[in-house]
Order: sequence, then structure tokens, then C-alpha cells
Amino acid sequence: MDQIPVYLFTGFLDSGKTRFIQETLENKDYNDGTPTLVLVCEEGEEEYDLSKMPHAERISIQTIDSPEELKAKHLQRLAKGCRAQRVFWEYNGMWDNNLLNDALPEGWLVVQEFCFMNGEDILVYNANMRNLVVDKLQTAEMVIFNRMEEQADVMPYHKLVRGISRRADIVYETKEGRVIPDTIEDPLPFDMNAPVIEIEDMDFAIWYRDLSEELPNYEGKTVRLKGRVILDERSDGSFFVFGRQMMTCCIEDIQFAGVAVCYPDAFSLRNGQWATVTAKIKIGYHEAYGREGPVLTAIELEDAIPPQEEVATFY
Repeated sequence: MDQIPVYLFTGFLDSGKTRFIQETLENKDYNDGTPTLVLVCEEGEEEYDLSKMPHAERISIQTIDSPEELKAKHLQRLAKGCRAQRVFWEYNGMWDNNLLNDALPEGWLVVQEFCFMNGEDILVYNANMRNLVVDKLQTAEMVIFNRMEEQADVMPYHKLVRGISRRADIVYETKEGRVIPDTIEDPLPFDMNAPVIEIEDMDFAIWYRDLSEELPNYEGKTVRLKGRVILDERSDGSFFVFGRQMMTCCIEDIQFAGVAVCYPDAFSLRNGQWATVTAKIKIGYHEAYGREGPVLTAIELEDAIPPQEEVATFY
């Protein structure tokens, strides 16, 4: 089956998604007549104007009014009806991204994901609906803050994104239309070049996320950190799982974040005990993951008192 590239545009109502898609499809260099399906999941102040788009006859705009319509067969019918070779998807900011992921038809591939945020109200959204903000930011490749004041302090917006993703590019668009790339550096709170990388209790979440996103950077590195010992039922006594409970946005999303640690006498440890482990990291397959991942080999293990905050967070 031929793949259909999907360009995903997320963010809350009136954050600029429609305008961006409209301007993109008005661009003759970009809109070369490729049959395009535009999926619209919410109605804001702006509407699409096909009359300004070249090859308008090859563009089909379809509305999805409710999450119940997010069904693979329905989406396939819409694409087939216009013989779409690509999809622009304006997603509803109040709907969970998992609904979209579950509904993707076979052959549809999200190739780019843009997240639009209104600089005038996104910090309020974050204070009151952080779970939805996290949902939109954690997979975005680029985050665009628009309606920004010319001399606005961008640090709160930068921290908002970096507290969730270190990978996303960030740009700011002023009310006058000037686009300013984010140039704030984000040094890690630990020294990656140290003989032993010391991970402070407050930095566990940042370390774990960076390990997940930039795993090749950790090949051959030695780390020292605190966590809980979990005796995995699949272990033959040669390894344990080591980590902490971690919260990304709210209490409801707390889950255990752990790594496999090779230790020849794992059954001598107490399940759930706090420990400080010094270990060397290699990348390879491990049965604790059922796939390739970071495999730590313990060099030293000692009992430890729990950290002041047992649940690791990004803030």
C-alpha cells in the first residue's frame, strides 16, 4: 500500500493553524497540484478560502465534528473520495492526540507535526489544562508561539516547551508578523563529559528523558544516580529494573520510568528498596524491554535514603 504523508497541525482554538495551512496552500511553489485532503476538526474565526489556492479543484476540505468520527475506515473513504496523495490535518486542541494516533489508517504516516500556541493565552491554558498542553507539545517537531508582543520575555514560553520536549524547534511570531527563532541554549544540568555523570535527585526526569531521546550520546558513559530497585519477574537473578515514579504533567499520568541494570546478585536485594547505583551504559537488546535500549552494568550499589520528592518531575 502506498503511504500517504500526513502533515499534522495541533494547538488550541484560534492559535493560527488555519491561517498557516491557508498560506501554505496559497504558495504556488508548494501547492503544485498534488491532490490534498484537508481535515478540519474545529471551527475558529478564520475559514479556508479555496479561491486563493492554486489547483483548488484538487483540494478537498472535510470537517470532522466529533471524536467519534475518528475512524480509520471513515478517513480512508474521505481520502479515496478525492484521491488524496497527502493530508493536512488541523486537529482539535481539546481532543487527546492518542485518538488521532489510534485512528490513523494503514499507510498514513505523520511526517511533520506543528504545534501552534497563542502567546496571549497559552500560559493560562497551561495553568488550567496542563495535561492537554503536554499532550500537544510532547510529540511536536516545531512549536510556533504567535501573537507575541515585540519585546515579550520569551523565557516562560521556552521553559514551557523544554519542560516537555528538548527536541522541538521553537519560533515566536510577533503581532506585526516578524518571525523570531528561539536561540536560548539548554545545557543539561549534569556534565556529560565527566568520568562519572552525577545525576542529582531533582534532575532524574531530565536525565531519563534525555537518555530516551539521545540514547547514542550515552554509549559507554558511566552514571551515578538514585532510584528504586524493582525485581522483574522475568529476571533470573542477573538483573533488576532501576528507576523512579515520574510525572510529566499531572497526578493521573504518573508512571514508573526505569532501566535494566545487570547485577549478578539481584535476588539479594529488597524489592522496592532505594539505592544509589554507579553503572556503565551500553546500548543493546535486553529482555526487560523486549527490544534494544540502555543496558546498565552496575559497578557499585549502596543503600540510599529516599529523595525529598519521591516522584520525579520536570519542574
